[in-house]
Amino acid sequence: MGLPCGTHNYTYEQDMAIMRTKTHWALLIGLFVLLYTSPLYLSNYWLGVANLIGITIIAAIGLNILTGYCGQLSIGHAGFIAVGAYTAAVLTYRLELPFLVGLIAAGLMAGLVGLIFGIPSLRVKGFYLAIATIAAQFIIIWVINHLKITGGFVGIAVPYASIGGFVFDSEASQFYLIITIAALGTFFAKNLARTRIGRAFVAIRDNDLAAEVMGINLFFYKLLAFFIGCFFAGIAGSLLAHWVGFMNAERFSLMESILYIGMIIIGGLGTTLGPILGVIFIRLLQQSLIFVAPTIEVAIPALPSGFATGIAPMLFGLIIVLFLILEPRGIAHRWMLFKAAYRLWPFSY
Repeated sequence: MGLPCGTHNYTYEQDMAIMRTKTHWALLIGLFVLLYTSPLYLSNYWLGVANLIGITIIAAIGLNILTGYCGQLSIGHAGFIAVGAYTAAVLTYRLELPFLVGLIAAGLMAGLVGLIFGIPSLRVKGFYLAIATIAAQFIIIWVINHLKITGGFVGIAVPYASIGGFVFDSEASQFYLIITIAALGTFFAKNLARTRIGRAFVAIRDNDLAAEVMGINLFFYKLLAFFIGCFFAGIAGSLLAHWVGFMNAERFSLMESILYIGMIIIGGLGTTLGPILGVIFIRLLQQSLIFVAPTIEVAIPALPSGFATGIAPMLFGLIIVLFLILEPRGIAHRWMLFKAAYRLWPFSY
């Protein structure tokens, strides 16, 4: 972590502390105050957008641990989210088990399925592993569509989440639940990156052969990365199911999996802040285009028939391409440069 001029680490505990200065603590407290008071001034629509962002952040954190830290490319993340969503739906709707049981079971089930499809990572990597995870996407969705207990192609209803008799039946109450779990997930990911496990992940990402020579067990750590990444996906799937109230496999398409890869790349691979910034950028961009596309259609009435319906996807793709060209290292890298410039500003003359 970059520290302000004049701030030094004199002990190991100080060096490992996440919040190092009073300014860090003030910014953190201010962020939590802003987040937890936002339902007071946000409409239901924007609370719904915030809930979607929170759920997506949880899933993206898991994918960042798997791909950003450990270097295991997965293009089937939406399939693992589906495992968590349907596990929670079956346990809470069919078996009428408590929400928390379904939440933990969703994470564990998605993690176990991730272990199965993570086995090829022991022999293949790169694009070959990506193809294996694409296969996982199609296999999982096919199984979901052909099981009676999941509702098949029709889908399955999901009750509201509830804890101790309190039912999260509004956008505001669900916001508090989702944002709390997202904050805990971010805290876990931040600390994981600084542990022996996190360092092993980075070593495998940078050079798995050298990591193995140093004594890192590739079999164990690669599968552990798949389990942790898919566990987060399962938690996100469970929250998504209870938030939406009805699950259908069409929600978990291959395009959604590819979008998750785009989020962590745009945000900044291998950083704690990257997935958060990437998710916020992509989701807000999608919402902005919903409002902008009809305006363009009205402003240019001479557009060919059917062309107007493709304006939003076309603009979305164009913005993503331009962003990757202009900022290939992600928003988190730009933020680090900004912080460095800010710290050095008084001494730049």
